[in-house]
Amino acid sequence: MGSTLNKVTLIGHLGDEVKMHYFDSSHAIGRFPLATHEEYKSRDGNKVKTTEWHNIVVHNKLAELCEKSITKGDKIYCEGKIKTRQWTRDNGETRYITEIHVNDLIFLSHKKADQRNLQSSEHQKVVKRPEQPDVNTDNPEDDLPF
Repeated sequence: MGSTLNKVTLIGHLGDEVKMHYFDSSHAIGRFPLATHEEYKSRDGNKVKTTEWHNIVVHNKLAELCEKSITKGDKIYCEGKIKTRQWTRDNGETRYITEIHVNDLIFLSHKKADQRNLQSSEHQKVVKRPEQPDVNTDNPEDDLPF
């Protein structure tokens, strides 16, 4: 039997705040809706915009980071996999929900970048560029910087 792949990549805007659920001191889940949009022209030439809502689930440290760092309306990039849960209500009705369980997330909104103080340094990657040496351009005959 061949291998399969369950991978989802989304870029969208949060539809609500992150709702946290704590199970014990080391396990937490955050849930929030994410809206993605698609625009196209119909056959009669009218512009049509559709919105798809996705149920996003983040776990543990990533959930806590999301709760502290993103708010309704923020734009994010996320990768994860689709999972469908089912449960039975008290009246015997079987219910289903399809969720995106995220394992990688990037904040794309910059509106609060100066105000945010992300305290989880293990999730932040700071890349420093090496300092460039000064190049003397006074001598036009020597156009090579080395």
